[in-house]
Amino acid sequence: MTKTKAFISAARLRTLPLSVSGIITGTGIAASRGFFNWQICVLALLTTIGFQVLSNFANDYGDGVKGTDNKDRIGPQRALQSGAITPGEMKKAMILTIIITLLVAILLIYVAFGKENFLLSLVFFLLGIASIVAAIKYTVGKSAYGYNGLGDVFVFLFFGLLSVAGSYFLYVKNLDWTVFLPAASIGLLSVGVLNLNNMRDEKSDAASGKNTLVVKIGGKRAKKYHYTILIPSLLLFLLFALLQSFYIYQYIFLLAFIPVLKHIKTVKKNTVPKELDPELKKLAISTFLLSLLFTLGLVL
Repeated sequence: MTKTKAFISAARLRTLPLSVSGIITGTGIAASRGFFNWQICVLALLTTIGFQVLSNFANDYGDGVKGTDNKDRIGPQRALQSGAITPGEMKKAMILTIIITLLVAILLIYVAFGKENFLLSLVFFLLGIASIVAAIKYTVGKSAYGYNGLGDVFVFLFFGLLSVAGSYFLYVKNLDWTVFLPAASIGLLSVGVLNLNNMRDEKSDAASGKNTLVVKIGGKRAKKYHYTILIPSLLLFLLFALLQSFYIYQYIFLLAFIPVLKHIKTVKKNTVPKELDPELKKLAISTFLLSLLFTLGLVL
């Protein structure tokens, strides 16, 4: 594997559709209410992609230097694990990603709030810093929260609430409580993807001391947990539609429920952790599809 291919692999491009689902959802709600700015949209998407790539690089680095990836890991081989990239090279890539993402985020904040709203600009700048810290601290350092069963909480907050409600606020400059329904839904679906990953890697994580929530509660309970986050996530989207008095054609997003429900059935029957790996991509793409169909119904 060449270094270029190794860095592309470490960026884990398959995770990007999931990462932008919240931005698409928040943008769709704002646009349906008469607020849209293509510059904010593009910059918000680029900023989120930057945070996701940073998170993926940091995950590769953190697990690599801790030796977690050397404990019979089931998933795709990591860049540090393969030896194609050294820890020093990955740290440089992380620093470069932070710089580029921060510059894009600052431009996004300026376009959204201009010079007049210093306080709002400061709040969103601090949220950007918090996103960077959260991306790195998932697996990096002695107090890495991903090693203490807190990954689910941070994913829910940053990929759900902040992504959807935050992007909505960038357009509208205020918040409506109903926005938190689809925000929570996207957050729960994102947690579902993480839970799948952790169910797949339960044995190797336990062996390396990575105490994810799955390691803490066990595989059987993790399955039940999976259902209890995915089913409500779908109901929250439906509740938002009912509260907003959607027309019949706007319920097109229900089509995305089909692959999610099929996924739940597959997980319920699963007995081999390795076979959960393809479900990661399926659930991530289903979430992306849900956000697209939801937005399409809103703006038509």
